[in-house]
Amino acid sequence: MAIIAIIVTAFIVLSGQPDRSEEEPEISPPKATAAFGNADSVAGSGLVEPSSEVIDIGTSLAGIVTKVFVAPGDQVNAGAPLFLVDDRAIRAQIQEATASIARAKAARDTARALLATARQQSALYSGIEDERAVSKQEVIDRSGAVRTARAQLAQAEAEIRSADAARARATTDLNRLTVRAPITAEILSVNIRPGEYANPGGQQGGGSEPYMEIGTTDPLHIRIDIDENEIGRVQLGTDAVISPRGEANRRIQAQFVRAEPLVTPKTSLTNAATERVDVRVLQLIYRIPADQGLFVGQQIDAFVRAKTGENFSAEQAGDSQ
Repeated sequence: MAIIAIIVTAFIVLSGQPDRSEEEPEISPPKATAAFGNADSVAGSGLVEPSSEVIDIGTSLAGIVTKVFVAPGDQVNAGAPLFLVDDRAIRAQIQEATASIARAKAARDTARALLATARQQSALYSGIEDERAVSKQEVIDRSGAVRTARAQLAQAEAEIRSADAARARATTDLNRLTVRAPITAEILSVNIRPGEYANPGGQQGGGSEPYMEIGTTDPLHIRIDIDENEIGRVQLGTDAVISPRGEANRRIQAQFVRAEPLVTPKTSLTNAATERVDVRVLQLIYRIPADQGLFVGQQIDAFVRAKTGENFSAEQAGDSQ
């Protein structure tokens, strides 16, 4: 019986062990090819962005949004309307200013008529040679009437200018209530709807996102982060090879545009186990055609040509002299 118990116990223990047999996975995980990761290249991560960079759209005047003219993916020309803020109050101000202009013009016409009459009467009294025919007080009164009519005319003309300025200001505000595209671009996101309240500054939902995001997507740009400890190895001005995240076997040639002159803290993370977040990065901008099927905000892996050992040593030697 003891032998049977031992056999049963051994069977239970062995059947509970995990299966450690080696099997080939159905799909191999993506990884950088040998042509990418070698000593002749510097690896970096990056994001796809519009060549104009992402432009956050806001409004300069607060109010309820009454109409949205675009949707994500639309192509718009510079000056095209994007959304409209309620303009009824501004239109009422324009009507009020227009009425003030008409009122001031009527007052100006009255002042002109009074001035003409006062001048005629003053000239009539001043032309009497016999001083006994008219008193000096009447002559003084006629001269005063001319000055009064002149002042009334000046006041009416000033009121016209003021009303004109008020109408021009209201007309400008009316135009500003229609938010327009600053450049020819593609609509990337729309985060405002009719009936929602728009505040100046362009932030929706407690400042978390802009009302709209637009950008020029033909061509696209790639913003590549190079860790500061690799900056000395980068061959600036050369093309790069990029690969969309998850498509390591796909290679896209990217043309160098510029290197940002400011080294900044690292914000785009790859989630690699060996990644450091307390480093600063040099950002390199590259250009790719819009027909590569990439989207704004998509992550990519990049490999930039490194300086050769011979060239690098020569530069170091030159610096040491």
